[in-house]
Amino acid sequence: MLALEGVTVQYGGMRALDGVSLEVPAGSVFALLGRNGAGKSSAVRCLAGHRRPDAGRALVHGLDAWRDRAAVMERTGLVPEEPDLPSGMTAEALVRFSAAIYKRWDRAAVLERLERFGVPRATAAGRLSRGQRAQLALTLALGHSPELLILDDPTLGLDAVARRDFFGELIGELADRGLTVFLTSHDLAGVERIADRIAVLNGGKIVLDDSLEALKSSFAALPGDSFSLEGIFAAVVNDGFSGGVA
Repeated sequence: MLALEGVTVQYGGMRALDGVSLEVPAGSVFALLGRNGAGKSSAVRCLAGHRRPDAGRALVHGLDAWRDRAAVMERTGLVPEEPDLPSGMTAEALVRFSAAIYKRWDRAAVLERLERFGVPRATAAGRLSRGQRAQLALTLALGHSPELLILDDPTLGLDAVARRDFFGELIGELADRGLTVFLTSHDLAGVERIADRIAVLNGGKIVLDDSLEALKSSFAALPGDSFSLEGIFAAVVNDGFSGGVA
């Protein structure tokens, strides 16, 4: 469904991604974790066709994400770290605009979701709360019934209730549709609720890539709270972990 093959991304003299490779099987929920500046958003930009890798390839649906971006995004939903919603457009205007772009647009389902979220259709996006903007972005990303959903730290800055609601809606979508999801997030508790595979970026390299179940089993013998995703992540990024890619 989605893969990075030896992807390197450089900004000046800084290498954000250094020969990164990973694969996301269809039907899985894959979480890419890392500290600030680890390269997570660079990986998302490559997969969304917003950034051409300096080396390697980003493949989505078997297509080159940079070269075939239009075909890739026809089957993919994207929620960026900062939802790029035009501040002067209302939710209703954004729904109409999106409907003109995508062949498979389910207006009834989109409007039902906005009503459930309590997102006012006549209010400009710039006047919505951060939580409402996040839910609007998710609604638009799901409106064309994508096979793949890419989420770049979508709950960043949301309060606990908004984060719970966001992940709750995502869990419902997974149960109903069997979506493939690739996400980055700092909300490890939220990730632990939905992810079945975890990879960790550290210093521009993948240092861990395995199923969540296998990771919990492997780290259970360590002292403290290492059996939780938060404990595993802390052990990996703080203790100089340098191996363990499955």
